[in-house]
Amino acid sequence: MNKYETVFILTPVLSDDQMKETVEKFKSVLTDNGATIENEENWGLRKLAYPIENKNTGFYTLIEFEGEPTIVAKLETAFRRDEKVIRFLTFRLDKFAAEYAVKRRAVRKAKQEERAAEAAAEAPVVEAAPAVEEAPATEANEETKE
Repeated sequence: MNKYETVFILTPVLSDDQMKETVEKFKSVLTDNGATIENEENWGLRKLAYPIENKNTGFYTLIEFEGEPTIVAKLETAFRRDEKVIRFLTFRLDKFAAEYAVKRRAVRKAKQEERAAEAAAEAPVVEAAPAVEEAPATEANEETKE
C-alpha cells in the first residue's frame, strides 16, 4: 500500500453544507475502495493564483490517505465527473514526504492546542459576587405588620 496526498479546489459558489457533502463524497470513494484516510485538512476559501472558469477563489481541501495504486484512477474519475471540482492534484508520497507530512501534522496540532490555551487564558474569569446576607423573612413580615 502506498501513501498518497490529494488536494482539490471546489467552486466558491457552494454553501458550507454543500462543500462538506462534496468532501464526504470523495472520502467515501476512498474508503469504499479500501483506502484508509490518515488526515483531512480544510484550508477554506482562498484566492486562486490565476482565474479558473472565471472564478478567482475556491475552497481548498487536502486529504492524505493510504491505499492501492488503482484507487487513484477511481478518485480522479470521481473528480472529473463532479462539476463542483475546479482543479485537483493527487500524488504518491515517498518515505521522506511521508515523514514530513507526519511532522507537519504534529506542528499544526501543537499550534492549534497553543491557540486554544491562549484563548482560554484570555477569556475573562467571572468571579462570584460576595454573598449578600438577607434578613430572615419572619422579621421583615413583623415590621410590616406594625
